Amino acid sequence: MNVYGIKACDTCRKALKELGNPELTDIRTDGLPEELLQRAAETFGDDLLNRRSTTWRALDEATRARPMRELLREHPLLMKRPLIEQGETLYLGWTPEVRAALLG
Repeated sequence: MNVYGIKACDTCRKALKELGNPELTDIRTDGLPEELLQRAAETFGDDLLNRRSTTWRALDEATRARPMRELLREHPLLMKRPLIEQGETLYLGWTPEVRAALLG
């Protein structure tokens, strides 16, 4: 299981703790692998983009209008977190549904 997020994110920390502290890939420093970004974009569409983040609010309208994958490559903190990869299945966020699927 791989968890993609940032170390300073409270939601990511909660997920890591409940999941038994799996490896965290910090997207701020390591970015998101291109293949994973493509799969996540196909799986979650625009839901992958966190439009409530301070990073989003700081962007001008022209930048916000750019394609989602391009934005996430340049500004990985725009991704909703955490993105969890378990085998071939991806999960986004730490919702009750995601917790139920991963923790049984």
